[in-house]
Amino acid sequence: MKSLTYTRAQALPEILKTRIAILDGAMGTMIQRFKLSEADYRGERFKDFPKDVKGNNELLSLTRPDVNTDIHERYLAAGADMIETNTFGATRIAQADYDMAELAFEMNLASAKLARAACDKYATPDKPRFALGALGPTPKTASISPDVNDPGARNVTFEELRASYYEQVKALVEGGVDALLVETIFDTLNAKAALFAIDEYFEASGERLPIIISGTVTDASGRILSGQTVTAFWHSVRHAQPLAIGLNCALGAALMRPYIQELNRAAPDTFISCYPNAGLPNPMSDTGFDETPADTSRLIREFAAEGLVNIVGGCCGTTPEHIGAIGKAVAPLAPRNVHGGFFYKEVA
Repeated sequence: MKSLTYTRAQALPEILKTRIAILDGAMGTMIQRFKLSEADYRGERFKDFPKDVKGNNELLSLTRPDVNTDIHERYLAAGADMIETNTFGATRIAQADYDMAELAFEMNLASAKLARAACDKYATPDKPRFALGALGPTPKTASISPDVNDPGARNVTFEELRASYYEQVKALVEGGVDALLVETIFDTLNAKAALFAIDEYFEASGERLPIIISGTVTDASGRILSGQTVTAFWHSVRHAQPLAIGLNCALGAALMRPYIQELNRAAPDTFISCYPNAGLPNPMSDTGFDETPADTSRLIREFAAEGLVNIVGGCCGTTPEHIGAIGKAVAPLAPRNVHGGFFYKEVA
């Protein structure tokens, strides 16, 4: 293995040892607040594109970068230490649904640059800000058949996933992110393709960034969609030596608590992240979800008081107000104590 050069993100492990770091909140439900039209998504560049693109949030990095920047800056102003790039669906595989697969690299590069600029604007010597390159799960799964009548059928291969993620990682790193976040994992095989691509890029580039891995428990079974318990999921991805392992999406904080507790028992040598939804969906609320900032911050404070977390934030339905309240709620509390930690290991 060639030697790898560490970047400014070396500061992250030290921060996570001394205090609880704050991640941003939702991107998609924040974009919905702008009530963008088809024309907004298209912009001038894609005004004659033959397919509808409304809802392709990752395209906004190219056509409405002001929307990305506005959301990033609202979260940073609320106190977020880390913000995610608007790249959840910016892979060739996901963008193929819009016939925009060829734009994937450009989307990731542009989004990373927007997040980097926002972080640089708000960073101070006492409070650095970090841009996380977000890698979503893709709408296709390598472990589960799309055809109920043919359990062996698949609509994507591991190699297709690997190649798509490699392109995404390359663009995100070139755009200036500080770490990579493989998130909302419902299929561990998809996540393994992402982790393989990340490692492959690190080997080729000679640069290593921290990795955060976040799975999604889909229901009260305590398992991710492809069938693993939280503990089994951790043991399936721990070879990647992530800076942090955690859970996000699908559940609100109250329902996520036992699975964060399980992850704490399973991964004593790795930082823990947690960014739940704002409770359950509720179309009558302003955010589309049940919990107010006071609700979510109270629940996450309980996680911190129990010594369960090093990184906290929000997923679907959370807003800058949620993130600000979470930051204030956990500020007096110590982070989870981690023994050792993969990211401290020397790389030969």
